[in-house]
Amino acid sequence: MAAELLLDTGALVSLLDRSQTHHSACRRTFDEWTGIVVSTEAVLTEATHLLASVAGGRAKCVEFFLAGGAVLVPSTTASLKRVRRLLDKYADLPMDFADATLVALAEELGSSLVFTTDRTDFSVYRLKDRKPFQIVPELEV
Repeated sequence: MAAELLLDTGALVSLLDRSQTHHSACRRTFDEWTGIVVSTEAVLTEATHLLASVAGGRAKCVEFFLAGGAVLVPSTTASLKRVRRLLDKYADLPMDFADATLVALAEELGSSLVFTTDRTDFSVYRLKDRKPFQIVPELEV
């Protein structure tokens, strides 16, 4: 069984908004994925904010999770403590809260596979064991 695929904000917005540059690549990756997709409430919050200017975008974003497009994993006290340490560690980028929740979730699940359009930051982030993230989809530059 494949590891869980961690869904980041940029990929979620690109999936739901056809006008996004990476819509096709994200749609193809999502359609071909056969495993579990997981994300965090911070990603949902960012995505609904970014989709506010798209007609029906916020509702479509919430509906994506309600329809089972991804499993929403709530933060725990332990994960929030890890998030706090990650925000300090990557303060020079700076790491945003949603990214920190995904890194903490990746460590919890033992998955390094992230579905994101944010190659810059996720190329820098490392899991506790110094393992880098495997980033999908392949994007044309």
